[in-house]
Amino acid sequence: MAPLTLTITRPDDWHLHLRDGSALNTVVPHTASQFARAIVMPNLKPPVTTAALALEYQQRILDAVPAGMQFEPLMTLYLTDNINPAEIAIAKAAGVVAAKLYPAGATTNSDAGVTDIKKIYPVLEAMQKHGMLLLVHGEVTNQDIDLFDREAVFIDQHLEPLRRDFPGLKIVFEHITTQEAAQYVQEANENLAATLTVHHLMFNRNAIFTGGIRPHYYCLPVLKREKHRLALLQAATSGDARFFLGTDSAPHAAQLKEHSSGCAGCYTAPAAMAMYAQVFANAGALHQLEAFASFNGADFYGLARNRSTLTLVQEDEMQPESYPYADAQLKPLLGGQTLSWRLA
Repeated sequence: MAPLTLTITRPDDWHLHLRDGSALNTVVPHTASQFARAIVMPNLKPPVTTAALALEYQQRILDAVPAGMQFEPLMTLYLTDNINPAEIAIAKAAGVVAAKLYPAGATTNSDAGVTDIKKIYPVLEAMQKHGMLLLVHGEVTNQDIDLFDREAVFIDQHLEPLRRDFPGLKIVFEHITTQEAAQYVQEANENLAATLTVHHLMFNRNAIFTGGIRPHYYCLPVLKREKHRLALLQAATSGDARFFLGTDSAPHAAQLKEHSSGCAGCYTAPAAMAMYAQVFANAGALHQLEAFASFNGADFYGLARNRSTLTLVQEDEMQPESYPYADAQLKPLLGGQTLSWRLA
């Protein structure tokens, strides 16, 4: 019997880390092989804080796209306490689609992030005026708040006031991880949406500790309890147009993950769509995958849906254990393991 195949409109990744320099030669082809577009995070060193820097970075990414592949990197700005509101109009005219709010110290390369959201209110006013989306890493960074509670606290302390003060600003609550966040988005208006990673749909926090510390499952926001994973899965497969695909795929050299102070981030790009297909198939919701992966994000961003297609096959495929990564090795999540779906 021939294996089951699923052909969908070519998807987009609405949250992606590509890094820079020679690393692009490894990671860009992994994404470009599956996704037509991707929202590229601006947390480089130094961060991407101006339209000029965004366009320069975009060209470096395009230079790493293999011949014959079609891929469009969608660029973002990194918000700091000192960003000039006038930069928003310049960036919008240059094609930059969003700006990213990192609370200072929340995750990788976020040290230059925002220390107090009130400090960037003039910037947010400019974004609301010019129709630029705000992307939010939704965690507080107060060390007195338990790591597993920081997303829920962020909603109460920051996201709710932010939405009240800027009702016309479209916001993406990125890589949500909790039942509280999923419910909050479901109850919100049309100006709030959320991305969901495949690792938060597949795993709960036990994955980090099964048989020892497993650093390749460590990400920020961290994996949560099973009840939260189930709430995210329900949201992803519900057909609610305010939830869409964002891998948050984050490459780190293996020696920096497997370290006494390992980096946060799961590298899922090489098999992202196979992993999402496995999640949706196991949930009996393959019929919802196309909207989640290919329609909802484009619609929320106000962009045209893709016209090309992607075909997935329900057939076992072993994942490579690692990839060359500059002068190091890059180990993907589930490297060396078998997935039940693959790209055609």
